[in-house]
Amino acid sequence: MIKLVYCITRRHGMTPEEFSRYWREVHGPIGRRIPGLRRLVQSHPAPHPADMSPPFDGMAELWFDDLAGLEAARRSPKWRASSADEAHFIDATRTALFLTEEHEILPQK
Repeated sequence: MIKLVYCITRRHGMTPEEFSRYWREVHGPIGRRIPGLRRLVQSHPAPHPADMSPPFDGMAELWFDDLAGLEAARRSPKWRASSADEAHFIDATRTALFLTEEHEILPQK
């Protein structure tokens, strides 16, 4: 499995509550229709101490079987629809993404 991770920032003028609501209730269902998507996880901000102010407003994880699956998804109309919807709530100039493979470190016995 591979995972595409987006660190996203809300569009200027949106409150954190408006951002989270739109992302969860409107954009989430659009993104979930992407073909080959095995898992979609949205990480919304939790209350945090003032000295831990994060540079992003959320993180999305899109899971695919492999790189070929991701590439096929990116060519789909559903991917394009999801990407187009991002303008409604994301500041594209303050977004980071990376492609990853997880390696869980298990406790030693």
